[in-house]
Amino acid sequence: MGGALLSGWLAHGVSATTVSVVEPNPAGGSVPSGVTIVAGIDAVTVAPAVVVLAVKPQQMDTVTAQCRGFVRPGTVFLSIAAGKSIAYYAHALGDAAAIVRAMPNTPAAVGRGMSVLCANTKVDAAQREVCGALLAAVGEVAWIDDESLLDAVTAVSGGGPAYVFLLIECLAEAGVAAGLPADLAMRLARTTVAGAGELVHQASEPASRLRENVSSPGGTTLEALKILMAKDGMQPLLTRAIAEATRRSRELAS
Repeated sequence: MGGALLSGWLAHGVSATTVSVVEPNPAGGSVPSGVTIVAGIDAVTVAPAVVVLAVKPQQMDTVTAQCRGFVRPGTVFLSIAAGKSIAYYAHALGDAAAIVRAMPNTPAAVGRGMSVLCANTKVDAAQREVCGALLAAVGEVAWIDDESLLDAVTAVSGGGPAYVFLLIECLAEAGVAAGLPADLAMRLARTTVAGAGELVHQASEPASRLRENVSSPGGTTLEALKILMAKDGMQPLLTRAIAEATRRSRELAS
């Protein structure tokens, strides 16, 4: 996720020279050209305006302990790790730390991300603006005051791209079962989902209206929707899936 955000920021005009990436294992991942790579936090000699915490939740204890020296009025900590609460960061970094929790998603890498942010009381207006601007550079941004909502946000938009990719896989597989060659079925599925996403992105109508526009009375699409919209169809399945993802997000925070 951190890599996706960085790619998006650079693509939208953030200068690589203003970014330092702490990466103990540079060979383990790809870092864009021009970005400063250091093996440890001690090598960051300039006090950063924004510290982006983009590591696995299991690594966060170690990382936050190393970041305590950056706590000062001019620095805000922007976390994109699932399940780690503002209270966790306040305990790990100290009560003086300005903390913003954000839940972005991977379409940020192509400028189509969705990020939801929540700040503690130490974050001033300027810091709030810069965190919002960083994430607005790679997609849409929403702020919430109730941090507990981030668990459901994580389930819906954080994990949402994976659900859409699975839809593409399933749609292609269904096409193969209907007799299409595998490569054509996958091409149809990928292009259709991408096109539908762009259509809903540009449309002023709700998704329900767009669905109805495709569903001619007595037509083929309506027959498929009878299955997908049945009592045991797509809605109850997704509702259960989101509930489980939300539960897991809360569990990670405990």
